[in-house]
Amino acid sequence: MRISTSTMYEQGVSSLQSQTSRLMQIQQQIGASRRILTPADDPSGSARVLEISQSQAISQQYDANIGAATDSLSFEEVVLTNITEVLQSARDLTNAAGNGSYSQSDRLTLANALRGQYQELLGLTNSTDSSGQYLFAGYQSATRPFSQVSTGNVTYNGDQGQRLMQVGPGRRIEVSDSGQSLFRTIPGGNGNFVTAAPNTNAGTGIIDTGNTLDAAKWNNVANSKDYTIKFAVVAGVTSYDIVDNKSVGPLSLLTGLATAAAGPYPRPYTSGSAISFSQAGPPAFDYGAELSISGAPANGDTFTVKPSTTQDVFKTMDALATLLETAASPTALNNGLVGLQRNLDNALNNVISTRSSVGSRLKELDDLKNGNDSLGLQYSQSLSRLQDLDYAKAASDFAQQQVTLQAAQQSFVKISGLSLFNYL
Repeated sequence: MRISTSTMYEQGVSSLQSQTSRLMQIQQQIGASRRILTPADDPSGSARVLEISQSQAISQQYDANIGAATDSLSFEEVVLTNITEVLQSARDLTNAAGNGSYSQSDRLTLANALRGQYQELLGLTNSTDSSGQYLFAGYQSATRPFSQVSTGNVTYNGDQGQRLMQVGPGRRIEVSDSGQSLFRTIPGGNGNFVTAAPNTNAGTGIIDTGNTLDAAKWNNVANSKDYTIKFAVVAGVTSYDIVDNKSVGPLSLLTGLATAAAGPYPRPYTSGSAISFSQAGPPAFDYGAELSISGAPANGDTFTVKPSTTQDVFKTMDALATLLETAASPTALNNGLVGLQRNLDNALNNVISTRSSVGSRLKELDDLKNGNDSLGLQYSQSLSRLQDLDYAKAASDFAQQQVTLQAAQQSFVKISGLSLFNYL
């Protein structure tokens, strides 16, 4: 078998190229500190590296989202803390306003302080986070949520949405709260009904906000939830009658049918004792609620019980200041304070409840962050095991490959120098 000179050269060059290529590959692996540089280096390992890298990238995005969500909720928590302090301070002022030793000048001073807190509250409700998004505008985060039309009349320009952020494979967390539900749609009174006294009352009777003992009974379809408590003083004896304002005739609390002969049904009054909406009769009724009136109502004085509606914290604070400025008598002042203080308490409790929710979400984000960090460490370890270079083995392979290349080079030199003329 004869081998041509060109074939020997081609085989020699090919061997040198192969050995050089392998040496360069080892050099690149050492330089990159990676065992797998291309899929050809380890097809199955390379596929696994791609899967883990993709999962790691998703985890890193969740980690970034967790950071952004934490920032936004942390800003909201600070603002809600400030709002809580404003409302608590307003509550302290209204408590002080009921002090009988205060003069009208003192109450005007308190009213001015309340109006200052009102303006502070309005500013806080328009707070933004670190990215300039309004905290309480719902989805309309670029829109200033609250604007004042007139004193006590504040409009809401946002919506009722809560912005969500994906912080895990199956978890989207709320990173904002709607100002509508937080500051404007707060239950009034005790949540089921609102009590009040007109300024025309001549006596010293003061009504409390009442209690619902059985919500199912109070919400019975037969209950109109609209009553007037009328007082009569005859020969020094005070009595009251509970009148259903929705009845057709002069019907005191009955079960729905009006008759011309119905009522009044006077009941003896004792200052501070419970006035129950549950009596054996006549007439018999049980609507699972009660209230209390203290003091000495005059003949003809009335008190009302109406269904609870939502209230606006801005209107509540304005109404408190107006009450301090204009109350005609200590009794009118105290009756007004009872209802408005309850509304202010409801607003305060609503803010505190939202703060609690924000705190829970921040705690969840902390837990997710810790879990994500552990997962990220596991991904890094898996990638390291699959693609990191064994430096001891690489150094050995590099030295071996250098020797192999040198041997190939020397062999090629000797073989390429062979000639028949050397043997003639």
